[in-house]
Formats: sequence, C-alpha cells, structure tokens
Amino acid sequence: MTLSGQNVGVAFTGSFCMHAKVKAAVKEIVAAGANVVPIFSFNTQTINSRFGNAADYMKEITEITGNDPVLTIEDAEPLGPKNLVDIVVIAPCTGNTLAKLANGITDTPVLMAAKGHIRNGKPLVISVSTNDALGMNLKNIGALLNAKNIYFVPFGQDDYAKKPNSMVAYTELILPTLELALEGKQIQPIVRSPF
Repeated sequence: MTLSGQNVGVAFTGSFCMHAKVKAAVKEIVAAGANVVPIFSFNTQTINSRFGNAADYMKEITEITGNDPVLTIEDAEPLGPKNLVDIVVIAPCTGNTLAKLANGITDTPVLMAAKGHIRNGKPLVISVSTNDALGMNLKNIGALLNAKNIYFVPFGQDDYAKKPNSMVAYTELILPTLELALEGKQIQPIVRSPF
C-alpha cells in the first residue's frame, strides 16, 4: 500500500547516532505523500550529544514535516482515541523504549502514542537501535516480534567485532516496511547480514 494520503506518526527516541539516518527516512516518507506527525521522547527533546543539538534536530524535523511536534504525554494520548494516525514508526527505537513497550510502560510521549495507537488495532513499526539487542533486550524483541500489529524494520549487527550484542535497523527500509505493515505484512527477511 502506498503512503500517499496516510497519516504517519514518526516517534523519535534517544539513539542519537541514528538521527541523521532517520531524518533521511522522514524526508522519503514526506516525499511519498504522507502527512507526518513527529513525536519526540523527553530525552530526544533535551539531550545534546556529539551527534547534534536537540533543539536543532527538532526544528529540522518540524520544518521537513510541516507539523508541530508532539512533546508531552498529554499531547500524545489523544492520538489513539481520536484516530489521528494510520501507522506509527518508532525510529530509532532504543533498548530502553523496547523494554518499556514490551512491558506496558507508558512514561514518555513516544510510549503513550504507541499505546494509544496499538489499542486501535493499527500497525506499529519498530526501527530498533540498541547495544543490547542480543543481550538483555533479546527477550523484549522476541515478545514484540510475537505481538499482534507490531512490525520491525529489518535489522542486523552493526559492529559484531567490537559490540557483538548491538543491532540497528536498516533505516533505508523504513518506507517499504511501512507500506507492507499497512497491508498487515512483515517485510522479510527481518534479520539481515551484518552491516
């Protein structure tokens, strides 16, 4: 299914090394004709890192999408009950967010948006980026892979020699993952060769 005319929630969490790649994916989604609603975790809103300034990143995403960002739990809560988005992608999705999502914790705007969206039976896409995907978070990935209406952007080990438990999504596959998820299909293969 094409993204043209679809309302897409893009939820950002604090895997800052992936923000530039996710920004490129957001540009693709907008170019495909989707209306993008940006949603930022508290950490993404406030932490400046060697990868960039938080306020600058939020400004860039806001300009690309043309929509004001969702910045609070209160603002994220209506996304579900009011059916404001057709699909949500958490990109990047940190190990912390994975763990909370798998255990029903909703203490950030991203998690509240995901919770409200899932209750409508609509697709939630995860673009994983975590140093412990093959460690403590493997059980959470497994739980979410087995959950209804949750789909994954294909991912692989990004540095198996120095960080053997780390895995990140192939962000260039976010758009086709969204298109298939809207049809209720998981893009395959999910786990791919190392980068």
